[in-house]
Amino acid sequence: MTIIEKIIAAHSVQEKVKPGDIVDIEIDARVARDFGGPNVVKNIETFGLTVDDPSKTFFTFDTNPTGSDQKYAANQQVVRVFARKHGIKVFDINNGIGTHTLIREGLAWPGSTAVTTDSHANILGAIGAFGQGMGDKDIAAAFHRGKVWFKVPPTVKLNLTGQLPEKVTAKDIVLNLLHEFGANKLLGMAVEFYGDAVDRLTLDQRITIASMGTEMGVIILLFPPNREVMDYCEQATGRKLKPVLADSDAQYIKEYTVDVSRFVPMVSRPGKPHNTVDINTEKRVKIDSAFVGSCTNGRMEDMRTVARILKGRKVAPGVVLKIVPATDKIWRQCLDEGLLTIFKDAGALVSNAGCAGCAAGQVGQNGPGEVTISTGNRNFPGKQGKGLVYLASPASVAASAVAGYITTEDDIPERPAHFDYENSEIDYKPAAHYEHEPVEKPVIVKGRVWLIRKDDIDTDMIFHNRYLQITDPEKMGQYIFDNLEGYEDFAKKVQPGDIVVTGKNFGAGSSRQQAVDGFKTLGVQAILAESFGAIYERNAINAALPVLTYESLDALELKDGDVITVNFETGEVTSERTGKTVRITPFSQVQMEIYKNDGLF
Repeated sequence: MTIIEKIIAAHSVQEKVKPGDIVDIEIDARVARDFGGPNVVKNIETFGLTVDDPSKTFFTFDTNPTGSDQKYAANQQVVRVFARKHGIKVFDINNGIGTHTLIREGLAWPGSTAVTTDSHANILGAIGAFGQGMGDKDIAAAFHRGKVWFKVPPTVKLNLTGQLPEKVTAKDIVLNLLHEFGANKLLGMAVEFYGDAVDRLTLDQRITIASMGTEMGVIILLFPPNREVMDYCEQATGRKLKPVLADSDAQYIKEYTVDVSRFVPMVSRPGKPHNTVDINTEKRVKIDSAFVGSCTNGRMEDMRTVARILKGRKVAPGVVLKIVPATDKIWRQCLDEGLLTIFKDAGALVSNAGCAGCAAGQVGQNGPGEVTISTGNRNFPGKQGKGLVYLASPASVAASAVAGYITTEDDIPERPAHFDYENSEIDYKPAAHYEHEPVEKPVIVKGRVWLIRKDDIDTDMIFHNRYLQITDPEKMGQYIFDNLEGYEDFAKKVQPGDIVVTGKNFGAGSSRQQAVDGFKTLGVQAILAESFGAIYERNAINAALPVLTYESLDALELKDGDVITVNFETGEVTSERTGKTVRITPFSQVQMEIYKNDGLF
């Protein structure tokens, strides 16, 4: 078996698993954040669920660690009260990013399993562990049962050969890989890294690469632990550990070999993380702000790199540099090593540990027309604010902040450039106990088609993060697609019974359940796509929103507004206009069971 197969098998009742198997997995760490946490609490209280094992259950407040937003502050307090009632540990606003906390506190270790409402939970692949971001229904079920159902993914073997060029960082490695594989070539797969270039990577570097697995569309990027990683995890857990390694005869769906000696410093252009180019093509693009932090690049090695470049220099006039360490321990280490003094002397703004700009709740946001260079993992439109965001390494971000324009560490000008520059309310209320009324669910539906010929429609396009505080599903539908160009009025024009047909990787990005529930509010009967983001597909299945994948619908000759019939059981899709029928992937047994139950609960 591969690494992912061994971990899943060890946490299930199966001795052996293979790709496509759907099994119940025991979860070692069941976690919710201040984003998603209130909805987890709401589900547990609404459905009268219990908490399986409080010692394995945690909350992490990292999306707004300053508690500066009234809506977040209220949500955090809802969670605190629930946690006290059930004896659950809360890593509060003084702690830092939750996925990093799991590693630091020994709550995740090589071969362990963890789920959280953070779509970057697959960062745990950096230590050879299983980590998955999931929606609030999944996490509530994990709190209650201690298990979740999971479909074993196929595994790809990725060999990195050659000598890494001197100025190419871990962030550049993953941006080069995004350039190579895009956002959906490895969609839904687990990836194992091998090769001399991999063996030499530090824990911090592995975390940087693993954290962008979500942007590559993979289930997880897995690193077989080296001695440094094992030592770190053994110290964190306080016990001797054994790594989980792939068998010598493990079966891989594909194997790739990539020569890292040809890698170069890269940037992602605004709008798509996988729209990566050689940084030299974007040099001298003026910037208004720079950001160092996020779960991708808020580690100690990143802080030292930025300090080395900033020492004795000043941030360019008119540029704001924001620095946010990933954890409080890293923040304190920056203090002990004198890095905070260097940051402040250079003119940077330093905030307490947390997710920062990625979460719309802390420093790092930008305004309309603002150009930002960031070490974050996403630059979807609106994700970090209303401006444009380039993604780059900490070295390139620090150098650009000093220069006033995009540049590299070895090309910082002697004098910086000068440029002339011509909510929704909290809705949480503990609901009355849910009384389940049996619902007859049709397995054949008929509806009008919305043909949206776009790939990689992410959750910020479906349901923007500015509405994340909404917990009432009835209020979610009005915002569906209002951040998708050309479909901003979708919610006003869609009719109950309509069917959405779209392209690859629908629902990429965040773990937000609202991006599913909003379609149900509008009465959309089904979504057909070439492929779905892994978390989105789970959320839809658990919410009983019919989602189906297809290889080709060309034979139907579909047009916008056509009426089609979809059979969830057989996968038959028929066009009323042409009379033609094609067969697509039908519901799995698990999907049908949840659908007929009208949802996971």
